Amino acid sequence: MLIGIKNASKLIGLSIIACCAVLVCTMFVNFYCDVRLIESEITSEPAMIFYNAQVSTAKVVCLVSGGCLLLTAVIMLLFYIKHYIDTHKKELGILKALGYSNLKIAKSFWVFGTSTFIGTAIGYAGAFLIMPRFYALQNEDKLLPELTVHFHPGILFCFVALPTVCFSALSVYYAWHKLKKPVLLLLKDNLQTASKTPNHRTEKNRELPFVEDLKRNTLKSKKALVFFIVFASFCFSSMTQMSFSMKDFASEMMGVMMLAIGLILAFTTLFLAITTVINGNTKTIAMMRVFGYSQKECCRAILGGYRPLSYLGFMLGTGYQYGLLRLMVDIVFQDMGSVPAYEFDVPVMLVSLTVFIAIYEILMYVYSEKIKKISIKEIMIE
Repeated sequence: MLIGIKNASKLIGLSIIACCAVLVCTMFVNFYCDVRLIESEITSEPAMIFYNAQVSTAKVVCLVSGGCLLLTAVIMLLFYIKHYIDTHKKELGILKALGYSNLKIAKSFWVFGTSTFIGTAIGYAGAFLIMPRFYALQNEDKLLPELTVHFHPGILFCFVALPTVCFSALSVYYAWHKLKKPVLLLLKDNLQTASKTPNHRTEKNRELPFVEDLKRNTLKSKKALVFFIVFASFCFSSMTQMSFSMKDFASEMMGVMMLAIGLILAFTTLFLAITTVINGNTKTIAMMRVFGYSQKECCRAILGGYRPLSYLGFMLGTGYQYGLLRLMVDIVFQDMGSVPAYEFDVPVMLVSLTVFIAIYEILMYVYSEKIKKISIKEIMIE
């Protein structure tokens, strides 16, 4: 096996995202399937209105949250595969020179799907641990008949087995596609072809200081990391603000669960992105320090460009949670008179923004200290 389980174990971020997605979707889809079993037992009009609202809620949550997390998991998987190929291009080039075909090498990437299996399995098991309490809270007012948690094999297949197979197949296909390069190109230090390198620069770019120019190029070279930075701040913003609104529209358990999921996703994705940025620019940082650039200038060149993107993600998350809650209140629960009207909570947004800025700046300080500890001697010896 060219790629082992040890390599797949580095995809812990993908496992965490898969776990969160399956945990939420399993709870609501299983609830949807079980509540449909008691539809014939509902006789009163208020109970039927509540039933329809619960069914609609399950659909909206699974489609919106599950779809968003699925897209993120796919992007993260493709990023990991591309990053692995970029960092092991010489070894892979040697294998191709020895006669290994693209498909034979790509087949080993199926193990990347094991990270998906680990995440989905933990999420599925966790959902069944929480589900009895979740069912009780969903029917807290006893408007519906007694609900019992049932095991549905189709949910296990769709949320555990199917994603594992699909992500393994996607890993093999994408790796095969990325390996379709000449051997000599893989053996070179730079994977970019001359056609992708701009032949000229505008007058405006020529006048940019080196640090500002490097900051722009850092953002352009790793577009997937831009997405992860935006997604991390998006998760923090939307989930923290939405969790404080759950006390009015759902239960405290839902609020705590959403807050925990949001924080886990935000910190996991942010850690992945910033660590990859620094590890991918160690030689650049070392050369900047050799030429006399300060630690502050190194941080500004490598990490400074991501700061406005993180605030953009926060604004997008704020708009997302507002739109989703308005959708739930104005459409899903419009026939239920007991549901209060939803208004945008400015104090909660300001508190969330303050905490986000504090955490983000602390993380930037921690990583700036990591940049200071990069050994110039070790980099130059490599």
